[in-house]
Amino acid sequence: MIEATRDLVRRWLEALLHVHDTPERTAAAYALGVFLGFSPFLGLHTVVAIALAFILNFNRVAVLLGVYSNLPWILVPYYAFTTMAGAAILRTETPTDLRERLTAIFALSVRNAEFWHELVRLIRPLFWPYMLGSLIGATVLSFVAYRVALEFVVRRRRHHALHHPPKPPSQP
Repeated sequence: MIEATRDLVRRWLEALLHVHDTPERTAAAYALGVFLGFSPFLGLHTVVAIALAFILNFNRVAVLLGVYSNLPWILVPYYAFTTMAGAAILRTETPTDLRERLTAIFALSVRNAEFWHELVRLIRPLFWPYMLGSLIGATVLSFVAYRVALEFVVRRRRHHALHHPPKPPSQP
């Protein structure tokens, strides 16, 4: 009974995780996750990633690993850099006193309507630079992620094949 349950769980996990996918599909799943993780759609990363992983029949773990490559301490510098790059591309002028204005806004309570009004007024001109910059950044990072993940998966499978040769079929 335990063996049958173990086999059922193993088959279910293999089907769910697509562990027998080609290295290219596994790398594509990871790259999709990286793209979504660094895209401008903050807060929707996980939901969109899981939906696309099921729609495209991708390895769900690889997609989620890609999404969560965007770590909390990377968020602010990444989005600040890509927004400024988007502003440069779109020739959008950024406020020279941006840091001071943000500091003043965050001195207010988030429960105060003035906080939200001032925040929207400050970031409204940066919406399109934010969208463009982070989409470009996410695209570049996803191409890099694909190449790195593909190399990793190919080497890992080669290593596994060398050190864990297939067992001969058992005879009844």
